[in-house]
Amino acid sequence: MESLYLLIPLSIVIAFVIGFVFWWTIRSGQLDDLEGPSWRILHDNDNYDSKEADSSEEKQKFPD
Repeated sequence: MESLYLLIPLSIVIAFVIGFVFWWTIRSGQLDDLEGPSWRILHDNDNYDSKEADSSEEKQKFPD
């Protein structure tokens, strides 16, 4: 019975900490887009490759 005096307040404090962490993640926008980063990593370098190819073609046309 005496352990309940410790366990009940401790469980309430832990519940508030978990609730605060969940509230903070929602307010900071971490849970807005869950699928976007996984798709973005697959298509990340498409524009970079085309820009690099264009610059190499320009160098061949106009050598220094």
